Amino acid sequence: MLDNIIPIHPDFKLNGYHYNEEEIYPVAYSFIKEGTEYEELIGNFLLDWFNDNYEQMKLRTSGSTGEVKELFVSREKMKNSAEATGKRFKLPAKTKALCCIPANYVAGRMMLIRAMVLGWHLDLVEPKANALKEVEKEYDFAALTPHQLSHSLDKIHLIKKVIVGGAPISEGLLKKIQDIPTKVFETYGMTETVTHIATRRLNSSTKTKLKPLKALKNVSFTVNDQNCLIVTAPKITDEPVVTRDVVELVDDIRFYWKGRLDNVINSGGVKIHPEQVEKKLQLHIEKPFFITGISDESLGEKVVLFVESKDEADKSAIQNLVKEVETLDKFEIPKEIILVDEFEKTRTGKVNRSGTKELVKR
Repeated sequence: MLDNIIPIHPDFKLNGYHYNEEEIYPVAYSFIKEGTEYEELIGNFLLDWFNDNYEQMKLRTSGSTGEVKELFVSREKMKNSAEATGKRFKLPAKTKALCCIPANYVAGRMMLIRAMVLGWHLDLVEPKANALKEVEKEYDFAALTPHQLSHSLDKIHLIKKVIVGGAPISEGLLKKIQDIPTKVFETYGMTETVTHIATRRLNSSTKTKLKPLKALKNVSFTVNDQNCLIVTAPKITDEPVVTRDVVELVDDIRFYWKGRLDNVINSGGVKIHPEQVEKKLQLHIEKPFFITGISDESLGEKVVLFVESKDEADKSAIQNLVKEVETLDKFEIPKEIILVDEFEKTRTGKVNRSGTKELVKR
C-alpha cells in the first residue's frame, strides 16, 4: 500500500459493519453492481479513494456559480479537512452519523472520508428531500441541504448536530428551527476549500442576532479591493483561494456573507446585493423567486423581481405584497416584476439566474 492511501480508522462502521481497507472493496463493487443510483456513486468513490494509482483525488465543482470545473486534491488535505470538522463539532470515534447527501460532489464525499478517518459509525440513506422519512434511530451528526432540512423538521430531533450548506437559509426556515433541540450550524465553503472552512450556530437559547461565520482552525481571511473573501488555509489548499463572495470582514477569522460579486446590481451608482433583498422578501412571497438586475437607460441597471408562475394575476398580488415590506430600502424596491413559467436550473437543482434571464430575452 502506498503512502498516499489513508488507512481506515479501526472504529469505522458502514451500515452497522466494520470494514478495513481490504474489506471495503467487495462492498464498493456490490454498490456499483447491485446498488441504487446513490449507492453506485458511493461505490465508485470508495474505489477511487483506495486506488493507490491515484496521487490525488478528482473533485467537481457544482457549477452553480459558473462553469463546472475539475480539481485535483491530495488525500492528505481531505484528511486534514475531516479532522478539522471533527474538532470543530466535537465528533470523536464512534460518532453515530447519517449520510444523506450524494457522493458525486465534495459534501457527500467528505461525509464518507470523515467517517473512515475519524472512526464514525456511518449509515447511508437515499439523498432525497425528505431524507429522514425512514429514519427511526438517533444520530449524533448529519449534513443536510436547506431543502432537506425544511422537509425533515418532524424527524430532526433524532439528530443532535446538523450542518447545513449548499444554499442560503431562508428567514422562514430560520424561525422554524429556533425551538428544536437539534443544534443547527450553517457552513461556508466550496469545492476549492474541500468543503466548509467556516461555520456558525443558527439556533440557540439566547435567540440574539446571528453571529458572524467563524473560521475553522488554521484558516484565516482577508479581502481584496472589491471586498471579496480570500481564504488562507495551508493545511487544505496550496495557495490562498480568492472567492467571488462579497463579505463584511469582522477580523481575520470572522465575516458576514453579503452575496456574490457576479450578482451585484449597480443601480444609479448604488450597489445592491440581490441575496440581501431576497432575504427581506422571503417571508412575504411563497412562490419561487429571485432578484436580479437588467439594463436600464437612466439607472444603468434596475432591480427586477423574477417569479416562477404561470398566473398573470400573481403579478399585481406580489406587487402589493412588496409594498408592505418595510425593511426594503428605496433602492431595493423592484422596478419590475417578471413572471416565468419555469426557472432554468443548474445540474444540482439550483436556480440559474443568468439562464432564466436569457429565457425572457428569447
